[in-house]
Amino acid sequence: MRFLLTDEQREFAHALDGMLSASGTPAAARAWAAGDHQPGRALWTRIARAGVFGLAVPEQHGGSGLLPVALALSFQELGRHAVPGPLVETVAAAAFLGRLGADAQAGEWLPRIAAGEAVLSLCAGAGPDALEADAADPAGYVRDADAADPAPYALDADATDRAPYALDADAADAVLLIRGDTVSRTDTHGPVQSSLDPARRLARPLDGTVLARGPAVTAAAVHAVEVARLLTAAQSLGLGRALLAATVSYVRQRTQFGSPIGSFQAVKHRLADTLIGLEFAQPLVHAAALALEAGAPSAGREVAAAKVAAGEAGYAAARTALQLHGAIGYTEELGLSLWIRKARPLRDAWGTPATCRARVLTG
Repeated sequence: MRFLLTDEQREFAHALDGMLSASGTPAAARAWAAGDHQPGRALWTRIARAGVFGLAVPEQHGGSGLLPVALALSFQELGRHAVPGPLVETVAAAAFLGRLGADAQAGEWLPRIAAGEAVLSLCAGAGPDALEADAADPAGYVRDADAADPAPYALDADATDRAPYALDADAADAVLLIRGDTVSRTDTHGPVQSSLDPARRLARPLDGTVLARGPAVTAAAVHAVEVARLLTAAQSLGLGRALLAATVSYVRQRTQFGSPIGSFQAVKHRLADTLIGLEFAQPLVHAAALALEAGAPSAGREVAAAKVAAGEAGYAAARTALQLHGAIGYTEELGLSLWIRKARPLRDAWGTPATCRARVLTG
């Protein structure tokens, strides 16, 4: 097993970083949050042309095959630049369709996903992989995803009787809804629900057409969830690194008592702790990608461990950025808010820390 990145992989990540840096992603994210998907879809096309979505599509459908290591590198850059849209969900849908073996559905969607012509939102149903923890109630409050609660993934007592939330269903060409051993496709959804991150728009998919039933659906869903967890962890890692870099730059400029606040020992310690968390998560994410690519029996546990470490590290970076930026960190006008508000939803999406820790412990 090669643990170090190849030169080709490093160059690919560097090229993607350069492309995204020149693409105006903050403006696209703000437009996406306001319901204007055109800038985001234009960015989506550029990402597809860079080959990112093809990394999740089998070669017979115009892709490169499922390559988790390259995907993890790509999603670190996507997280670093706060790219909006159901990126993880579309790739997870591609992994699901590729594993399911439904030739008609795979032939319809996978070439379009690879080319950036289709946006899908995969919804894994109620339970630990639902997005209920991401949703705000009408007053704007969000339940703690790790709270001791008999239904920690729902905001309402009857949430399990309704369809779970799908990410960006209003922007997707279709939603794939998995419930137990059944997968259905729908093109319609309920009202858009507010989220901690305005660029993560939630809606409940309405009843659609059943595509398949049986054990093959369950097995493909397990695989898709592992892919989604890995890529969400990679996004969290990239997001955390962007927040840390912005905060380090800020504390060098902001002065107090005639000195940059970055020279204060307490500030140094806080930044050092944030860096340690991110550096600790980095090899876990890479090892999980390697395990998933090799089809190792331990891949599920390794992905869950990476998700915990990266999610918590990204969230800690957001809290550090918010504290050290002071009052300006609370403002919508500050571009950093696009990253800060994304940290907690990414930490909890596709398995909260408690869920992933349980997966690690139970094997």
